[in-house]
Amino acid sequence: MNTIIMKTTEPGAFETASRILQNGGLVAFPTETVYGLGGDALRSDASMKIYAAKGRPSDNPLIVHIADVKTVYELAETVPEQGKALMDAFWPGPLTLIFNKKKIVPNETTGGLNTVAIRMPVHADAARLIRESGVSIAAPSANTSGRPSPTTAQHCIEDLNGKIDMILDGGSVGIGIESTIVDLTGDVPTILRPGYITKSMLEKVVGHVEIDRAIIEPDPALRPKAPGMKYTHYAPKGCLSIVEDTENPKLATDAVVAKINELSDQAISEGHTCVILTTKDMEDRYPEKTLVFLGEDSKEASLGEEVASRLYAALRKCDDLGADVMYSESFNRDDLGGAIMNRLLKAAGHRVIRV
Repeated sequence: MNTIIMKTTEPGAFETASRILQNGGLVAFPTETVYGLGGDALRSDASMKIYAAKGRPSDNPLIVHIADVKTVYELAETVPEQGKALMDAFWPGPLTLIFNKKKIVPNETTGGLNTVAIRMPVHADAARLIRESGVSIAAPSANTSGRPSPTTAQHCIEDLNGKIDMILDGGSVGIGIESTIVDLTGDVPTILRPGYITKSMLEKVVGHVEIDRAIIEPDPALRPKAPGMKYTHYAPKGCLSIVEDTENPKLATDAVVAKINELSDQAISEGHTCVILTTKDMEDRYPEKTLVFLGEDSKEASLGEEVASRLYAALRKCDDLGADVMYSESFNRDDLGGAIMNRLLKAAGHRVIRV
């Protein structure tokens, strides 16, 4: 397949993408979180193409992207008051809400579940594509399943060129990690995937919010309900481990730095290509090492947003450097820390070295 690659600023780019979606084809496009791989959410054949292009298990639900709140009522069987409140507070934006679905939504789109995940992206290019195509777009991240999610069109090209109809290049995305997912089908709103919209932000709107225990405790007996949480995800090609201080798990303490230097020296002596994930201000603490920076200053209050925006690109850079061994500090240092560590732990296969 010849994949069309066009910048969003090129004449005819949105017309071409819209036509592909209307005909059941696939388009990778930017959102405020990561690039999505989009197809018509109401066409079962389009959803099956998404699974095939990604190599994604077909029981892993797809999120439906919309451009107008009225579409929720076309797709969802019921919309509880808490859902209305969250839509008013956070849409358009990086929040996905789960409702019981109407029959119009194919089971292929929902992974066989009787629920549908819906979000309204705030990204101008994503909103324009949905409006101009007239299509509710089912869109997981536009990467090969299991790989770090794409935050640039180049990442989509690396994984999907020749497998999909079009890649719409809108430059680098802003947030860098996927949307928060909240299940509204039970008595209490429940976070199924942490993201930019945090638990404390949600609770200011709807009161008590729970977190799916399966995303807190890595237990094979617990099955996460959300896309991307059940399967290995976000992983670089090499072996990534997180080094954490048992007494100060949120900080890159002297003990953490010493342990990372010890482990990386050993890996290098054994002939491995080793990379350390850290922040720019820690550069001098890891002399003569190959470093990939997730932020500038580990003491900055806004570190979480910086790490989130760089995380997936950093994991892909490790692959570009040929790293077969990687060590990372912990980055659970602010409200976004839970979402960042959720992704980092899955990328590391929950390998944590505690000192």
